[in-house]
Amino acid sequence: MDFRNFEMPFAISEKYKKKVAYFSMEFAIDQSLKIYSGGLGFLAGSHMRSAYSLRQDFVGIGILWKYGYYDQARNADQTLVPVWTEKFYSFLVDTGIKFQIEIHGAPVWVKAMYLDPETFNTAPMFFLTTDLEENDEMSKTISHRLYDANQATKVAQYILLGKGGAKLLDEMNFERDIYHLNEAHALPAAFYLLDKFGGNLEKVKEKLVFTTHTPEEAGNEKHSLQLCEEMSYFSGLPAEKAKEIEGYPAPDQFNHSLCALKMARISNGVSQLHGIVSNEMWGKYEGISEITSITNAQDYKYWADKQLYDAKDDSDGALFEFRKKRLKKQLFQIVADQCGKLFDPDVLTIVWARRFAGYKRADLLLRDRERFEKLLNNPEHPVQIIWAGKPYPLDYAAIDTFNYLVRESHNYKNMAVLTGYELELSRELKQGSDVWLNNPRVPREASGTSGMTAAMNGSINLSTDDGWIPEFARHGENAFVVPKADYENMSIEKQDQYDLEKIYEIIENEVLPTYYDKPAKWRKIQFAAMDEVKECFSSDRMADEYYTKLYNF
Repeated sequence: MDFRNFEMPFAISEKYKKKVAYFSMEFAIDQSLKIYSGGLGFLAGSHMRSAYSLRQDFVGIGILWKYGYYDQARNADQTLVPVWTEKFYSFLVDTGIKFQIEIHGAPVWVKAMYLDPETFNTAPMFFLTTDLEENDEMSKTISHRLYDANQATKVAQYILLGKGGAKLLDEMNFERDIYHLNEAHALPAAFYLLDKFGGNLEKVKEKLVFTTHTPEEAGNEKHSLQLCEEMSYFSGLPAEKAKEIEGYPAPDQFNHSLCALKMARISNGVSQLHGIVSNEMWGKYEGISEITSITNAQDYKYWADKQLYDAKDDSDGALFEFRKKRLKKQLFQIVADQCGKLFDPDVLTIVWARRFAGYKRADLLLRDRERFEKLLNNPEHPVQIIWAGKPYPLDYAAIDTFNYLVRESHNYKNMAVLTGYELELSRELKQGSDVWLNNPRVPREASGTSGMTAAMNGSINLSTDDGWIPEFARHGENAFVVPKADYENMSIEKQDQYDLEKIYEIIENEVLPTYYDKPAKWRKIQFAAMDEVKECFSSDRMADEYYTKLYNF
């Protein structure tokens, strides 16, 4: 293949002929390709698979992280220790393309690797690396660790993804109509285009669309304006000119998301609620693009257990139950291997598994010790609970929460904390759980797609009413939902206490009695969730909406 004159390797559907390049810091494509950390990557991976199945004129651009995010290992006492291991991928193709971009006022060599669509059934994908012998040691480290803690390295990573990705397209003579930024990390692509188009911002806007995933202004990344200029973030545009475009009131800070909203012709939040929150959050700034909403989704073909769906479609309750217990046993082998505990497939199993972050409240159930003890020691309605997830390796509060749960698990034979929360373990947890617990503080969760793939495997969501849940959940019919309170006028402590009490009430009064005493009703809830999540929250729908709502807008 001549990558200098790259062409799409399959026939394009007439419906999806708009030419799109999709920039993302992470992609969860396959367990063997460890270049992702959490939900953003899971979402991007599903998008790539659906773009392939729909035959869209669509390519993904990311970074080939030499050490990935990190490998989640254990200390001697089973608490968490991050490990960075060099990764090797024999299935990636060297394009033979090397080029230079300016980072920190100096030329840095970049090489592009290619993932063929047939390898994992994705859109064509290109991954950039600076880990080349032509570069000095500092430049090599740019593509070493996903979300590097060093601020200058992090800005350099954004430049590599955005400026490097945009220049790669030019090196390949591969014209794109749309540059889609999945979060603001790749914003330097916009400044590369601005320089390419002679400073014509309107021409940049014609090509740029932006997806925001962060529902709090404080959570959107900002860096020193001086640092960004010194790192060559703006492709030669003077910092004061970049600041005029961005318009953030702090004169010494550069707000990446706000600038993306100013340079894009249209943007979107990732659920209906997040779209509303985003408009309220950014609407006070003049000159931002329209913010619509496209609710995140996951690839049904990748995540769903076919045998479960076949049994459901045949209304074969016995076969469905047999298959579900088989999936539980597979998960419990992992629990036994990691934790030395034997879980029972006849016992209701609750799973909390996702990225560890403070607002997601991994330890919420344990904040009422008396009720937690009662829950785990209920002889009539027994329960098993599993936690899993990766804290950011320098988020010491999140790591403390993880380690606290590990230490507490030593006191209960029916509580386990697993490490290695990546694609395969995620799938095992969703297939092997009965209840998928999701309890973020409302409205902090922009979408929260893990519950979608859980529902695809007969695991019933128990959730606060945030992210995608308001569009899906009907309490007691396809999920269990904590009723919203007047959160805006509650302190964090009161909100946590309210949600905690409601979750326990739902578990004790609805979940447990239904599972053990009304199995037909439980099955009805499972089947309703499986039908409705497949229909409305499969990523083929999402990938189609991006064309109709963003690319063809």
